[in-house]
Amino acid sequence: MDSLSGTGLTLPDSLSGISAEELPVPRERSSGATVTPSAQHTAQEVAKPGVGLAVVAAIACLAQFMVVLDSSIVNVALPSMKTGLGLSATAQQWVVNGYLITFGGLLLLASRAGDLFGRRRVFQIGLVVFTAASLFGGLATDGWMLLTARVVQGAGAAALAPSSLSLITASHTESRERTRAMTWWGVAASSAGAAGIVLGGLLTAYLSWRWVMLVNVPIGVGLLAASVICLRPSVVAESRARMDTPGAVTITLAAAAIVYGVSIAPDHGWGSSQVLTLLIGGIALLAAFVAIERRSAEPLIPLDVFSIHNVRVGNILTLCMGVVITSPLFFLSLYLQQVLGQSALRTGLSLLPMVSVISVGVLLSQRLIPTIGPRRLVVAGGLVAAAGLVWLARLPAHSDYVGHVLLPTVVVGAGTSLTMMPAIVAATTGVASRNAGVASGLINMCRQLGAALGLAALVTLASTVTHNSPSTGSEAVVDGYRIAFYAVAAMSVVTALLSVLLKGARTAPRRQ
Repeated sequence: MDSLSGTGLTLPDSLSGISAEELPVPRERSSGATVTPSAQHTAQEVAKPGVGLAVVAAIACLAQFMVVLDSSIVNVALPSMKTGLGLSATAQQWVVNGYLITFGGLLLLASRAGDLFGRRRVFQIGLVVFTAASLFGGLATDGWMLLTARVVQGAGAAALAPSSLSLITASHTESRERTRAMTWWGVAASSAGAAGIVLGGLLTAYLSWRWVMLVNVPIGVGLLAASVICLRPSVVAESRARMDTPGAVTITLAAAAIVYGVSIAPDHGWGSSQVLTLLIGGIALLAAFVAIERRSAEPLIPLDVFSIHNVRVGNILTLCMGVVITSPLFFLSLYLQQVLGQSALRTGLSLLPMVSVISVGVLLSQRLIPTIGPRRLVVAGGLVAAAGLVWLARLPAHSDYVGHVLLPTVVVGAGTSLTMMPAIVAATTGVASRNAGVASGLINMCRQLGAALGLAALVTLASTVTHNSPSTGSEAVVDGYRIAFYAVAAMSVVTALLSVLLKGARTAPRRQ
């Protein structure tokens, strides 16, 4: 499963870098139960003696809940963060983007690290990094401290997401037990998206924005203690393959340079030396990343996966969907609080229907894929989402919640929920088993980085429109938001049109 940018929801297909080769090959007992040749041995490699599989699953599920929660909980707190730390509009978007860039950029590297250095070790490192960053961010007294914390949090999340799932796949080797555990893992992740919106409002309204960061500290400490007590250190092979650290660092820096260059363009001008240096440097880093992957013995992304047509198209779709999923929540949170003057709690409750519809719709779309096919679902979902976004783009400075927010966001949520699973199915169909984890991680990375780049571009667009608007005050701000929603609607239409290029891939992902 993978985290959906901005909403914090997950898709029950992507294994975040857990390759098909790592999943045990089942055999049949005389009783008919499906087990693996070394089921008991494998389970004992994960849990200490006397620790049940339910405990391992609970640790994994709670860790994923925390990671996904943090991708959505900050949205509602952004205006309070701005007031408390004096954040600029650019800094506000980096509270979101800092997390997305390091999460997406380091995800594949972290997945590989779990294979090489042990699941428990990487899981615990991720917990320490994530928890320490949460504490640092919650105690921040300046904007740079909060932004640094969010960047480091993203690195911790990149380690936690794949390692938490690998704990389940490695310990639950009987098929029915694994299916049950992974279902709960998915429920924990999906519920975290909705919980983050509401919890962010509650904490900000009744305590402080700082608690959207600090809430992770007791959870992280508890999980770290549980992992020490309950999990056995992973057995690691003596002969280790090399990690593609240069590739991971290069792609992460490339994304950061491009996103930052776009985000400061309204203040410095597109032709300024700062913006041009960042954009050109980012493109050069992308070229360097490709060169590194071509020459690496253990590349982060084997470039031959792009020889598959649907992998290319599917990942372009996920880049676009990252924009469509993340941006509406960001702008709506600012609109409801900074323009309409709603409280953080009311804002969270106002956005909850959209997040809930996405969660339910993703599950329903899985059942439609075998009969309707990915291509038609993405076309339909992209056009429905575009219609809802055009509706949102009519936001007035003084709106009616039902007509201007609730109904259009439900339409947007319904549309985007139809596009997610089909794109993943298409982008992973035909991929060799040795590259299954790479294909999954690549989709995750594209979604996170696409969301970050798209949000930066849209904030830049909205700021430019607001600055040049003939209106003043909140009317000018809303003018910028309207154009941003129209731009997201256009991106959703592009997603629908690109999906026509998909070939075949009519089957849903095989459940393990």
